[in-house]
Amino acid sequence: MINGHTEIIAHIGYPTHSFKSPQIYNPYFRSIGENSVVVPLACEAQDYPQFLRAIFALRNIRGALVTMPHKMTTLNLVDVASPAAMVAGACNAVKKGADGRLLGDMFDGEGFSRALLRKGHPIQGSKVLIVGCGGVGSAIAAALAAHRPALLRLHDRQRASAQALAQRLQTYFPATRVEISDNDPSGMHTVINASPLGMNPNDPLPLDVQRLAPQTLVGDVVMAQTLTPLLAAAQQRGCPIQIGTDMLFEQIPVYLEYFGYPTTDAQTLRQLAQLEG
Repeated sequence: MINGHTEIIAHIGYPTHSFKSPQIYNPYFRSIGENSVVVPLACEAQDYPQFLRAIFALRNIRGALVTMPHKMTTLNLVDVASPAAMVAGACNAVKKGADGRLLGDMFDGEGFSRALLRKGHPIQGSKVLIVGCGGVGSAIAAALAAHRPALLRLHDRQRASAQALAQRLQTYFPATRVEISDNDPSGMHTVINASPLGMNPNDPLPLDVQRLAPQTLVGDVVMAQTLTPLLAAAQQRGCPIQIGTDMLFEQIPVYLEYFGYPTTDAQTLRQLAQLEG
């Protein structure tokens, strides 16, 4: 029941018809008796800068989830951004600090890394290939760098994107060994497709699966289908896999902690979620 004491988490983006967060967060809030609600707010790009500041003038706002097309814009609108957000070049979480400043963070990558660790797959001391160095690939790279891998190997068809990410990683995680390379997965412990390849039926595979070792974990951020062509091919090679929605569900506990709520685990969220379609 929404009443005069209800606190709001704004989920801001455009369009909003594909938003899943209200169907995940709100059942969880009801289950723990938390008087909060996630509300999708459709804000177009030209209105967003003014809108973000205005909504944080509300006294009953707890924070904001930010999605496309506003993640990159948000980095320039907050007063303080985390290292993960700076490396990613984007924010997907905003809250107001005790001093009134807007704080921004990025949790896509943390969701991905938590999913790896929950599977018992080590990050520290491992060799990781990330294919795709856009927003989500950069966020994953930042989160993994915090866990001290032996090597982060970056590949993007636009080499400049990989070079820019490598420079940001070296600025914020100078102890991390970073290489710009091709998409050869040989010798890697973890291989991640953070590119859009796999969203459309006729997309080519983002890498040569015949060069995967059976012990290599293959992860995909594409959520258009549970078992993407890359993941299906990796399974046939005997590789362990990580599906796209693992990242989604694992980052929600991070959001809950960030906004000061009682946290939970991804399994509980999956059981409570009321997803449609």
